[in-house]
Amino acid sequence: MKFNVITLFPEFFESPLKAGLMGKALDGALVEVSFTDLRAFGEGRHKTTDDTPFGGGAGMVMKPGPVVAAIEAVRAEDPETSVVLLTPQGELFSHERARTLSEERSLTFVCGRYEGFDERIRAFVDYELSIGDFVLMGGEVATLAIMEAAARFVPGVLGDSASTEEESHSTGLLEYPHYTRPREFRGMEVPEVLLSGNHAEIEKWRRTRSVERTAKSRPDLLEFADLTPEELAAVKIGAPE
Repeated sequence: MKFNVITLFPEFFESPLKAGLMGKALDGALVEVSFTDLRAFGEGRHKTTDDTPFGGGAGMVMKPGPVVAAIEAVRAEDPETSVVLLTPQGELFSHERARTLSEERSLTFVCGRYEGFDERIRAFVDYELSIGDFVLMGGEVATLAIMEAAARFVPGVLGDSASTEEESHSTGLLEYPHYTRPREFRGMEVPEVLLSGNHAEIEKWRRTRSVERTAKSRPDLLEFADLTPEELAAVKIGAPE
């Protein structure tokens, strides 16, 4: 899978992409990342990429000329790429969206800065994505999050494919609690069922804890989860009046 990143700050990505599984994926050529410095497409002697907004207002706006020129340059080299604009107004990114993006051969992320993008830039992108209802200083952090989330679905990036099948959100529920050694830590003990060796009971316990955790922390997810009648009844009983 290939990622292209259009940004004013290519150096932002140097350290994160060298670490952990993402670094191994790059070293093993499972994932490829290239960068396009937006400043190279800036206008005038100062390579300007932003300007004041028409109609007044605070902040500066990303100019359409440099951004579109950068997009077209990437597409000239990689015609099949899908272009993603990172904006607070975009579709809310999710686990399922990460899965569908991982099926694309190539993605190009456009990282903004300042107050936002000139509206006309939207005509040159395929998707608009947001990682949450908050505002960042630029699109680089969001790009890193989306790249990593999508790369996890690329075969070979994770050592165990079951990791993506059992984690939070893969079933529409939050993941069950995890425990490792020691069996007792500062008075808190590992649940006995996890030490029993009874795999059926362990799976039952994990499923129950997953439903309970989701009902407590993210009840909005239950609407789309595949719950049994017993689980639905338990959730309703535990719901506040």
